[in-house]
Amino acid sequence: MTTHQEMMIDQGLQAWQTQFKRFDDLINSLSDEQLMNQVAPNRNTGWYLLGHMVAIHDKLSAMLGIGEVLHPELYEVYVQNPESANLPKTSIAKLRQCWKEVHENLHKRFSEMEAGDWFKKHTAISDEDFAKEPHRNRFNVLLNRTNHFAYHLGQIAFLKPQNKV
Repeated sequence: MTTHQEMMIDQGLQAWQTQFKRFDDLINSLSDEQLMNQVAPNRNTGWYLLGHMVAIHDKLSAMLGIGEVLHPELYEVYVQNPESANLPKTSIAKLRQCWKEVHENLHKRFSEMEAGDWFKKHTAISDEDFAKEPHRNRFNVLLNRTNHFAYHLGQIAFLKPQNKV
């Protein structure tokens, strides 16, 4: 019999997977040239946002305490600094490769977790704070990152050419 915890985790993982598929499909439908464009005037390029998503998701394994960061070099450029800092960017081809590696790793790691594991503390919270706020757990991080996925999916969608009628 499935517990309520297992059902919640399944729903959260399904939402994550839905956003991953939508983002992955969109990124794969866009050319490198399209990703070089800004999503809106004076906003980030798709190139930068792809790097941002890879770097954020790459940190998930370490934050959840289930693995190591695969591409630590991306964090400074795509998370700690805005695109306007004009730091050297990783090629789009390399980011596409990193995207695939990071998500294959996350899928494997997530599938190895038990439902109860998701309600444990993550590495970015102290024992003292977690004791006071147990809702700040691994599952909460997954939900937060799923929403983050959807936010940037909406931005990158502006790079898709609109059909003219």
